[in-house]
Amino acid sequence: MQAYSQDLRERVAAACAEPGAKICQVAARFAVSLSFTDKLLRRQRTSGSVAELPRHPGPAPRLDAAGDALLRACLQAQPDATLAELGTALVAAGGPALQRTAVWQAVERLGWGRKKKARTPPNATPNAS
Repeated sequence: MQAYSQDLRERVAAACAEPGAKICQVAARFAVSLSFTDKLLRRQRTSGSVAELPRHPGPAPRLDAAGDALLRACLQAQPDATLAELGTALVAAGGPALQRTAVWQAVERLGWGRKKKARTPPNATPNAS
């Protein structure tokens, strides 16, 4: 979800500053939620600014460049390994112990596809029901 524009934030704050303005009426007038208006005014009181908060990138990946190289070697040695097998092979190669989700995220970050191809082609004859 994208943040509201700075212009809209300033107009909402200015409308709330008008004498006799009610937060619920201002929120309805600008088609924003009541909680957004309340949080905007609280941020203006505490920090003096109505600007959006900076985005947080999230936690850093558990594997560094050396760990990526180990995982890539494990993938090349056994390309059809499951995520659990890759995690075990990574630990055996001297890498960190990762949970299955972290292994999947690292494999995806390396650009290694995990989608398997179907073993048999679809049946050409329709099912008779």
